[in-house]
Amino acid sequence: MNKKVTVIGAGNVGATTAQRLVEKELCDVVLIDILDGIPQGKSLDLTEAAPIEKHDSHIIGTNDYEISKDSDIIIITAGIARKPGMSRDDLLATNTKIMTQVTKNVTKFSPDAIIIIVSNPLDAMCHVAFNASNFSKNKVIGMAGVLDSARFRAFISMELNVSVENIHAFVLGGHGDTMVPLPRYSTVSGIPITELISKEKINEIVKRTANGGAEIVSLLKSGSAFYAPASAAVEMAEAILKDKKKILPCAAYLKGEYGINDLFIGVPVKLGKNGIEEIIEIKLTDQEDSALKKSAAAVKSLVADLEKISL
Repeated sequence: MNKKVTVIGAGNVGATTAQRLVEKELCDVVLIDILDGIPQGKSLDLTEAAPIEKHDSHIIGTNDYEISKDSDIIIITAGIARKPGMSRDDLLATNTKIMTQVTKNVTKFSPDAIIIIVSNPLDAMCHVAFNASNFSKNKVIGMAGVLDSARFRAFISMELNVSVENIHAFVLGGHGDTMVPLPRYSTVSGIPITELISKEKINEIVKRTANGGAEIVSLLKSGSAFYAPASAAVEMAEAILKDKKKILPCAAYLKGEYGINDLFIGVPVKLGKNGIEEIIEIKLTDQEDSALKKSAAAVKSLVADLEKISL
């Protein structure tokens, strides 16, 4: 029997996530959206592409959560993007209500699933899903670190004109301008980038990484990134489905690790069939630790705002 992944939200991120999952032949996919016809139409389109792409994964589009029953993984991309004139608090309130409802609906039919959160504001939405699902902390995971690290790697590749396959990089912390890229732990074929790129240029790359999403939004004018976020979510899903024990930077619920408690923060984790199977604690310099604590404080502020929202 094929593995089963449910993707909530049939917008650009959700539909692209579904496409990558089936074309990699990782699982069968259920694509759910509140809008009638959208998940059905996109799923049918992807089904008709299967003979060309040469895969036998099945995809069903629906508005009915019951069809998602017994999913192995739930990937949640649902939510609205920030619109002109909308405050952060407005966005947080709207997406909190969406995330709460979606999580309760889907976990009712898949109580043993692992949840991957893609919706923004990412770190806050992890808390919402964690509370709404009542799942153990190893089964609720935020996507951001894989995406932020991929952006960091892409910019390093562009600077050095080398294959992205040679580059490993880590970005810790919250998903936003307080994220913490770690040049010391970022390498090209094992060589630290600090040996290959000037400090000034590294600082430029770090800044561009932190503003990676905003840069794409400014270019698109309307809408936001979806190819790379979808790829990031699928890399995490693949590590879980195949029990790869892969170490990736993900938003995890910390209970004392890195001196942080009761917050979802991006850190290196080992992903396998049980979700987060280990949180990897690496040694940080005082400056890096300070930056991570600053990022945690920003996430804590968001979580405090969540408590003011009446659902």
